Amino acid sequence: MKYTTAILLTALLAGCSLAPTFQQPEVETPARFKELIPEERGQWKTAQPAEAQPRGEWWRAFNDPALDQLEFEADAANQNIKALAARVSQARALVGVAQAERSPRVDAGFGPSRIKPSGDAPASTSWRGLLSVSYEVDLFGRVADSIEAARGDYEALQATFQSVRLALQADVAQIYFALRESDEELALLRDTVKLREDSVQLLQRRFDLGDISELDLARARTELETTRSDAIELERQRARLEHALATLLGRAPASFSLPRAPLITALPVIPAGLPSWLLERRPDIAAASRSMAAANARIGVAKAAFFPLLNLTAQGGYESGQLSDLFKWSSRTWALGPLFGTILSVPVIDGGRNQANLERSYSALEEAVAAYRQQVLVAFAEVEDGLVDVRTLDERAQATRAAADSASRARAIAESRYRSGATGYLDVIDAQRSLLSVQRVDTQIRGARASSTVALIRALGGGWDSPVPVANR
Repeated sequence: MKYTTAILLTALLAGCSLAPTFQQPEVETPARFKELIPEERGQWKTAQPAEAQPRGEWWRAFNDPALDQLEFEADAANQNIKALAARVSQARALVGVAQAERSPRVDAGFGPSRIKPSGDAPASTSWRGLLSVSYEVDLFGRVADSIEAARGDYEALQATFQSVRLALQADVAQIYFALRESDEELALLRDTVKLREDSVQLLQRRFDLGDISELDLARARTELETTRSDAIELERQRARLEHALATLLGRAPASFSLPRAPLITALPVIPAGLPSWLLERRPDIAAASRSMAAANARIGVAKAAFFPLLNLTAQGGYESGQLSDLFKWSSRTWALGPLFGTILSVPVIDGGRNQANLERSYSALEEAVAAYRQQVLVAFAEVEDGLVDVRTLDERAQATRAAADSASRARAIAESRYRSGATGYLDVIDAQRSLLSVQRVDTQIRGARASSTVALIRALGGGWDSPVPVANR
């Protein structure tokens, strides 16, 4: 009998969960990425969950010390990261709050009470010094499921923190490369302005000598001022980029400036043979998965509300009419069970509240599942976008460099023909304008390639744990 009682008591204290068994929902996973070139397609494997693996300092693959410094500064000082880190700490504390329900609660009380009975009986004072103990027996897993739900929320927020952190790192890198693109384009425009100033001076002297008409001089001045205007506009855009970068670094724009420097020419190669578990490492997918687990656990909490609730309570201490006699052995008192209410409570009529809450819990799980599947689709689409951007921008860069060579040759021919009197100055202007346009496009494409490389790294869930080859492209 004694052993039977012990076994029953252990079963009562252990409880059982009423939550459904959590299963990761199925999602359509392609055998390969659509935008891989044919020779790369056989090098991808089926995705395996690996969101817990370290991302590493992926930006170091660009071999740019200035970018490295900016990334470290943003990680340490960005206010959105600090706010989200505080939210993660709050979620971790809530797990502790939920886990505390597994332990008995002990309260101590001390003080007098003044009582006046009805009739002629005099008022009396009672002094009490008591310890109260209460414990909820988790018969149907309400406490355990509450802990599981809180833990799922915490892990989801942790993954969200990593997702926001990765987004911050990518934003810093992309704005940095946009700044470097502006620097290089500004240098190109300033060189062009200097050349056109020299050209205007030369044409002014020729006009004064009567060698050319005023039309050629006016056209040259138009091109000079147009180029100056473009440079001023680019300065405005650069300033705004610098302000945005300062904000990401947690600094006021007035206290931050980035020295001008050219755009890097060496970019990390994103090898097509990267295992596709990098996609599963995406922290936003991990966050969606943990949110599903939390929603699943809350179904168990909602189901437990339909079943009896068992609370074990006890009180013990001292009670006396005189403070001086309070802690005498004869003043001791104790009680088992609640002073008010019952040990076991069962819901009878709740107006449909528990049923509505259960239906809400199931709907919340359906929402979490849909959000997870949508996030997976978004992730695949972002990787496809990154792959096609990197590939097509490489092809555009090759075509643009060939166009720049041709435009440079055309300008030299036009200037030579103009000096010999074989053509008008309009041909020179057209040739110069075409060359400048192609050179600016070439700079913009190189900036877009750097930004697209960052976007692909972000889409794959971060960087790599091993060195990445670098190529001049």
